[in-house]
Amino acid sequence: DLGAEKFFDIVSPYGNLCPSAVVLVATVRALKMHGGVRLEAINQPNPEAVLKGRGNLEKHIENMRKFGMHAIVAINRFLGDTEEEIRAVEQICRENRIDYAVVNVWEEGGKGGTELAEKVVAMISGEKCQYRPLYDWRLPVEEKIKTIASQIYGAAAVDFTARARKNLQDIYRLGYGELPVCIAKTQNSLSDNPKLLGRPKDFLVTVREIIISSGAGFLVPLTGDILRMPGLPRKPAAENIDIDDEGNISGLF
Repeated sequence: DLGAEKFFDIVSPYGNLCPSAVVLVATVRALKMHGGVRLEAINQPNPEAVLKGRGNLEKHIENMRKFGMHAIVAINRFLGDTEEEIRAVEQICRENRIDYAVVNVWEEGGKGGTELAEKVVAMISGEKCQYRPLYDWRLPVEEKIKTIASQIYGAAAVDFTARARKNLQDIYRLGYGELPVCIAKTQNSLSDNPKLLGRPKDFLVTVREIIISSGAGFLVPLTGDILRMPGLPRKPAAENIDIDDEGNISGLF
């Protein structure tokens, strides 16, 4: 939420610099996961699960429209995706009246993204920016957090721990109450619980702490068990990647 808020606050006086398109990246694997497929079975063809997980993608489409933005779905194709699964994602897009393009850059390089690029350029060239912010920065911090949690995530309520409430007191005392909010939460769910897949409803978001990023100019509520710095694997993927004398790259997959 913060990125769009700050960006448009800066460029809006210049009008024509305000883009009118957002690219939403969707994958068959993610939709199958949100459709209830376990990780060990994620590579098995299952177009029915893709359709079952549609609620998650539809919520993201809905969220972009809350900001008054036009969006296009980039269907990021991978090696194991079947034609039936790709068609299932396309069906979801058509039924939600949103344009889409299948992106196959992993196999075809830049050529695999040409259709998406052309559609984005056409959309930006032909549409005026209708962006509207989700909230007024002058609202109380609690209200800004609740607005994001309810309208963007779909939460029923927000709970602030004792530590978070102490943080709120410090924020107001130090004069940072009118800063925008950038919520840190799991990327695996619309909620702050990574196990709540699809499009969950009537859930509670727990804010355990609120960090003041005064230099950057925003507040960071930490929700659930999210870590601010993700852990890295003991063996980086780069150790498996090599290139021979002929220029052939190995170890990418």
